[in-house]
Amino acid sequence: MADPAPSAERPRTILESALRHDRTAALALLILLPLVSWTWIVIMARDMYGPMTGASAWMMTTRWDLPHLTLLWAMWAVMMTGMMLPSASPMLLLYGFVARRSGQQPARRIYALAAGYLTVWTVFSLGVTALQRLLAKVLLVSPMMEITSPYANAALLLMAGVYQFMPIKHACLRGCQSPLGFLMTRWRHGWSGAFRMGLEHGVYCVGCCWALMLLLFAGGVMNLVVIAALTAFVVFEKLAPFGVHGTRISGLLLILAGVWIVVR
Repeated sequence: MADPAPSAERPRTILESALRHDRTAALALLILLPLVSWTWIVIMARDMYGPMTGASAWMMTTRWDLPHLTLLWAMWAVMMTGMMLPSASPMLLLYGFVARRSGQQPARRIYALAAGYLTVWTVFSLGVTALQRLLAKVLLVSPMMEITSPYANAALLLMAGVYQFMPIKHACLRGCQSPLGFLMTRWRHGWSGAFRMGLEHGVYCVGCCWALMLLLFAGGVMNLVVIAALTAFVVFEKLAPFGVHGTRISGLLLILAGVWIVVR
């Protein structure tokens, strides 16, 4: 790959290049797809905490057959798309910029990169669906998709807080915060190469954020305030230049919140 590093370019040059050459891909992946996902999330949440006449009410059941599990998995997959795709925008934009500078036509490969990234979060959603099924079976999650035990809430907060201090968290966060470094060390050509890069970057993001995503159980899986807060926190954590220090501060706050629930 020729000249893969745009380190001397201003950040706005990368954005300008994406809007000039990859406008359709940027619009579809960074605006339309998250917007559609969030619209679906809002509709489901308003129905669950409102009239309960739509699909959310159908999911509030003690029957765990295949149709219900499929809908639940789809809910998690759409939620992960809406929450995580915005935080991957630097990677997608930079990929198109670097690919063009190396003489490639990146428009369709950007879709392949995003597809690989979202595939990992779709698999994660499958695991969370199984976890929700298990928690419901032992009566730790209510039909409203909320944790029923304050001690279970505290355990989730403590786990997420402790994970913020772990080396694997910091390693995965560095991979998410440095898309240029990721591209320079893991570049692959072609559509399949872009898809594989998306998979690898998605693994980094899951490694970085899985414990935070489980906090949805603590606040209510369909609680719009909690969803929006976690989305903003993930974007801030990945894009803000605080690195390890930021994760330690947030980890300490999460641990303190968990301890407060236990001792109050």
